[in-house]
Amino acid sequence: MVYNSRVLALLLAVCIALITTLFLSLFESATNTLLVVAFAISFSISYLLVFVVLEFLIFREINKIYKMMDKLRKKELNKLSKQKSGALNPLQKINEEIYSFAELKQKEIDELKKLEAFRKEFIADVSHELKTPIFAAQGFVHTLLDGAMDDKAVRGKFLKKAAKSLDGLDALVQDLLTLSHIETGQIKMHFESVDMNRLTQEVFEQLEEKAHKRNVRLKIEGNPGKVIVYADWQRIFQVMTNLVSNAIKHSFEGGDVVVSFDVSKKSVDTHVRDFGEGIPPEHVKRIFERFYRVDKSRSREKGGTGLGLAIVKHILENHGTKAEVVSTVGKGSDFSFKLPRVKADARDWQEPVKGKTES
Repeated sequence: MVYNSRVLALLLAVCIALITTLFLSLFESATNTLLVVAFAISFSISYLLVFVVLEFLIFREINKIYKMMDKLRKKELNKLSKQKSGALNPLQKINEEIYSFAELKQKEIDELKKLEAFRKEFIADVSHELKTPIFAAQGFVHTLLDGAMDDKAVRGKFLKKAAKSLDGLDALVQDLLTLSHIETGQIKMHFESVDMNRLTQEVFEQLEEKAHKRNVRLKIEGNPGKVIVYADWQRIFQVMTNLVSNAIKHSFEGGDVVVSFDVSKKSVDTHVRDFGEGIPPEHVKRIFERFYRVDKSRSREKGGTGLGLAIVKHILENHGTKAEVVSTVGKGSDFSFKLPRVKADARDWQEPVKGKTES
């Protein structure tokens, strides 16, 4: 908004001239001609003085401020709140603009502080997670170098433990890279028709040994046949692998992990249920955070990088959906997500290509 000093100077000059004329009319000797001349002179002088004061001392600077505000508003479009003030009150308008802009910047500062705190926490978490397998492997290797290598039984045992620690380190680094690539958009989603039933069976085959070690049974509920959705096969395979693996890890020994599909006209809800320890309510909202563990000591004993659910979250967000969790302590958890459905008899349906990888 730009203020016109000429209009305001004109209004003020008219007011001053009228006041002057009314004052002179109180004298009996004042004639009509004198009053007209006084009005004209008073108006001219007042207009000139007021215009000079407003234009050169106030409004020119105010208009410069508004030009600057307009540039800032274009950069922060739709962020600054628009408030109304009187047309003849430029100082109030400036105050409102400055307040709105300061409020916006304060929000940005608060957000930057949160990001900085998150960055520090993330670095601390990564350092700690990397340190654990590195120190373990170092300990086993140095023990062998100090003389334990001569004992064949001890050597084999320690080498296996060192290898396990290094495998865990490799898994952590791979998960960190995957998460980083997804967040920065380096991994592009390749959408196609995907059979969730078949994909789940392949996930079960991959995790069969892990489930067997804990005496956990992997099941697909009912006989759903083809359950076709529109998604990235490789990334949803990763989602299901992480969810099923997580369910196995937190199931009671001898329990079940059940996958089911709720099929509607437009979408398919995939559920991964376990009947294990469950998640306390205060932790449910945070389990998709990187490295967040409900019970850190027990989680490390069971393995995992602490990034599985964070990867699930970001992959599903790239599919325009999100994971839902329903959990009861001592009874288990139900993780679910929704994907758009494709009719099984669609002409363009093709079997996904196995083994397709992307970095």
